[in-house]
Amino acid sequence: MLPATPIGTTKGPGETPHEYTFVAPDPEQQVKYGEFVYYEADVQGEKRLILGRVTRRVPLRLYPDTFMADPTVPPKAVAELLGFEQDVHELFEITATTIGFYDPALGFVNPRIPPRSGAPIYIASDEMLADVLSRVQPKSVGAVHIGALLSRPGQRVPIALDARGFTSTHMAIIASTGSGKSYLAGVILEELMQPKNRAAVLVVDPHAEYDTLADMQEHSAFAQDNYRAEVKIVRPENIKVRVSSLELGDLRYLLRDLSEKMHYELGRAYGRVRRRYADKWTKAQFLEIIRAGEKDQPVTDPDEKEDPTIGALVWRVNSLLGDSKIFDDHVNMRLDYLFRPGQCTVLQLNEIPEREQQTIVATLLRRAYQARMDTARQRITQEDENYLPYPVFVLIEEAHNFAPAGAEIITTQILKQILSEGRKFGMAVGLISQRPGKLDGDVLSQCMTQCIMRIVNPVDQARIAESVESVGRDLLTELPALTKGQVIVAGTSVNTPVMVQVRQRITRHGAEDPNAPEAWQQYFSEANERARARDNAIPGEPPRRRGADRMFR
Repeated sequence: MLPATPIGTTKGPGETPHEYTFVAPDPEQQVKYGEFVYYEADVQGEKRLILGRVTRRVPLRLYPDTFMADPTVPPKAVAELLGFEQDVHELFEITATTIGFYDPALGFVNPRIPPRSGAPIYIASDEMLADVLSRVQPKSVGAVHIGALLSRPGQRVPIALDARGFTSTHMAIIASTGSGKSYLAGVILEELMQPKNRAAVLVVDPHAEYDTLADMQEHSAFAQDNYRAEVKIVRPENIKVRVSSLELGDLRYLLRDLSEKMHYELGRAYGRVRRRYADKWTKAQFLEIIRAGEKDQPVTDPDEKEDPTIGALVWRVNSLLGDSKIFDDHVNMRLDYLFRPGQCTVLQLNEIPEREQQTIVATLLRRAYQARMDTARQRITQEDENYLPYPVFVLIEEAHNFAPAGAEIITTQILKQILSEGRKFGMAVGLISQRPGKLDGDVLSQCMTQCIMRIVNPVDQARIAESVESVGRDLLTELPALTKGQVIVAGTSVNTPVMVQVRQRITRHGAEDPNAPEAWQQYFSEANERARARDNAIPGEPPRRRGADRMFR
């Protein structure tokens, strides 16, 4: 039902075919930037409510400048003395971008015709927006309730992402440092693990920020009947990659700055070990085949001189693999351990060198993608260790380290393959980055759901503008003005781009900045003073006073 009083009157078309202008006094300042308005129109003989979003606001009539000559006297008081009518002194020309009318089967349909001049404009009700902005209702299966519409105070218009959208066509969360991207990721993970979704999720966590998700296991919001969310934290010391799952490109990436001849010998040895032992070779077998060189047989004569190139390559490979706690002869992390419905697995990669992090992620992505493909095509049965009969979602923090712009590393290729083909086999990825300018443009452009928070850097803004088609230019101008916890969401998981205030997390946030001043104060607490005095005391001597510590012991 239409409201009794419109808030403005249509003036005419805007600068583009998708814009129109209307005039409104707006005494209550309802028509904010990003607010939703609508007009009524006949479309193919049927009355439709055509939704639009406010993108510009220009004053047409304000108080005369002379009313503001004295800062101590409000202009309103001057207007009253001179007999100006109340609440009609201001008038605005407002530009709105047409979104269209909502069709349950087609989504929003743009009528391609602006409203007639003089047509009334109305503020969209909370109920209308709650029905049409989100593809799913917050409590339904597949809903990921991330917060509420920013232009409406409180939780008047809840916004939910459709998990079917980003778990098939991928997601990107982009934000500057401190804008709340990890917090938003935590909210999304909470929603995925609730009984309405029960997802199979793996989080690639380079900085060990997501272990607080384990709180879900004890919270009633993540339990129902016989279901309870499970969180597995895989710490660096428990990460294992079977050496035989490494590809030649992985070895070349890990063994940096090899000479041309070393590259040749490494490639030849890798081909031989694969032909001889298939996918079950060990470090010792690989080193033995490298030492054999051209003879293709072990060196048995201790007096026989080894080719210096071969010797150097053996030393490099042995330094990498010999005593590694990650690359193992026989053990691989099982896919059915990492991926299971109702389970969120956090793969902590802190304290692991960057190249090894990238190699771990590349091997896991390749294995999971191959497993989903083989399972979907019925190439393997339930008895196979790589059998993966359900869709999986992988969320990657610091994604610019795994798909950097201007460089092809081992993770870039498999990410591009999953982004372009993973939909067919039920494998999706979510990318989180604070520097979209450093993220591969092709990778970013294939994420069809975008959550974009505060971005100030012009290079990053330009990358978003060229890679993210679903976010209009009017919303991109809002990026520097967003505050912590505010996000623009666009793409396949919502019906139209919206600005959202992210809801409060249920679990603790694990990426809070340290409070340095508080820590400095605590250093001088009485308890810490006593503890230092006790620890620094030499047996038989009285406790040392503060400031008497020795540099060398």
